[in-house]
Amino acid sequence: MDTKSLIIDISTTLFQQKGYLGVGLNEILKACNLSKGSLYHHFPNGKEELLIACLHSINETITTDMETIFQYYSSTQTATQAMIEKLVAQFDRDGMIIGYTFSSLVSEMGSLSEPVRNACALSFTKIQEIYTKKLVADGFTKETAQSIAIMMTASIEGGIMLCLTQKTSDPLKIVSQVLPNLLREF
Repeated sequence: MDTKSLIIDISTTLFQQKGYLGVGLNEILKACNLSKGSLYHHFPNGKEELLIACLHSINETITTDMETIFQYYSSTQTATQAMIEKLVAQFDRDGMIIGYTFSSLVSEMGSLSEPVRNACALSFTKIQEIYTKKLVADGFTKETAQSIAIMMTASIEGGIMLCLTQKTSDPLKIVSQVLPNLLREF
């Protein structure tokens, strides 16, 4: 793995565990075993530029995983359930959901930095496009599919945040049970 990718991988984990403001530059340097000059060589604009690179990395991980799941399952309901079950298993195993959410970073930094807000908005848009594509394949109109995609994104992201704050996977388990039933009602 090259140095830039290593910095992004380690920093992504630190940002997700402690938040952007909770991670100092010295902590990143120590965790990556780098000098300040080396970090600024790869990220000349500093920590915020690194955060945006981390957000792009998280987005790539999330969307690639989602696309794989959504291509494998025949319906939106079964694909959504499988995706949520994967999140529940990760939370039950690790006590957190690393690499699959950026909601906490959005709430922490989205109002402070327009480039960070834009990176987060792009990520949510890509997630909603995956849902919309599958819903259209299931027979929904594009307009209805886009509305449902927003609801699915909000439900799953909200479930993840509740899991993290309540320290239990129960909120995502409930979303996994209720969301597929709601999709059948449309």
